[in-house]
Amino acid sequence: MSLRGTNQESGRPYNRRIVLETIRLHGPIARGEIARRVGLTVQTVSTIIRELELQDFIKGAREEPKGRGYPATALTLNPEGGFAIGANVSPIGVDVALINLAGDIIGQEGREIVNPDPDRAFAEIARIAAGLRRLRPAGRMLGLGMAMPGPFDVEAMSFVGPTTLQGWKDVPIAERLAAATGLPAFVGGDVASAALSERLYGAGRNLQEFYYLYLGVGTGGRLVHGGQVLRGARGNAGEIGHVPFIPDGEYCPSCGNRGCLERYLSVEAFDRRSKIVGEDGWIKEAAPLLRTAILAIENLFDPETIIFGGLAPEGVMKKLARAAEPLLPSVSERRDRKVPRFTLSITGKAALLRGAAALAFSNVLAPRIGTSGDDDNDPLMQKSKAEKAA
Repeated sequence: MSLRGTNQESGRPYNRRIVLETIRLHGPIARGEIARRVGLTVQTVSTIIRELELQDFIKGAREEPKGRGYPATALTLNPEGGFAIGANVSPIGVDVALINLAGDIIGQEGREIVNPDPDRAFAEIARIAAGLRRLRPAGRMLGLGMAMPGPFDVEAMSFVGPTTLQGWKDVPIAERLAAATGLPAFVGGDVASAALSERLYGAGRNLQEFYYLYLGVGTGGRLVHGGQVLRGARGNAGEIGHVPFIPDGEYCPSCGNRGCLERYLSVEAFDRRSKIVGEDGWIKEAAPLLRTAILAIENLFDPETIIFGGLAPEGVMKKLARAAEPLLPSVSERRDRKVPRFTLSITGKAALLRGAAALAFSNVLAPRIGTSGDDDNDPLMQKSKAEKAA
């Protein structure tokens, strides 16, 4: 993604976010290099740097001398400059974490609840979030992001079946979360959130093109293209779990089709089938389907790699990944590869919670067209104003 600033006075909030995002992506980085990357003058960038330092979003350190003169200041994100709550609600429970700007989990707590209803879920999130915030009582809280299973806004599929949250249809989720916690609240799909986490903090950090295959209670995936998570027209791109892989296979109560991938390859499928055939028996059944799914993803999207993560126990994920070898021939089978075709991510719930928190960070801090206004309404400037008033 190309980040370019604007010379319009009304674009100051946008320029701050451009500079902050450039530091996040490329730090440690000097002012001159920032100016070159975003197309602003060094003077403009220096003014923004002073503002961001005053707000504690960034910090600087002198580079090692390489010749005459003073070395440039290398700017990096200040991990403690802001915090967000990341939450995940699934058919098996609620998990909540306090996360800093660098994606570090400061504290985390979960509660196992089978098919939590909205009232109980919001109450648990508010309770846990209040306790976690005490870990950083003076920290600037930027918001709360919650990841939950999709698909969304699909009449026959949303909040239907054992891999979704039944009873959540028509619930004003963001509004209820904000009311329960007192924080700006943002909601996204669990798969997209986990893919975003891998892009920002995990195995996909240095990749522009990869596919994240998610083994949750259900199964899904997201393509990361040009460093951005592709969501589709309604946020449902990548619902590979509801692609029929077995002709005339098991009935899928979530979508009404037969032979859907997630009926055989998911945490719900593992819990159901392993009680009958055992863990190794399920892996033997599921591995050929995973192998075929990898082939389909590679031939459809030609990614640099497929990152495989999710909520299944780490040992099960490792066994399943090994059982999928050798991979089938596809367009990704090339001699000049620099990364493996298939990479296992073992961040588990951490990826979901980091990605959920990133929903809040990105909505408040990330540059986007239309970010304009004055300092009085810019969340990035609120700390200094509070200090000035004091």
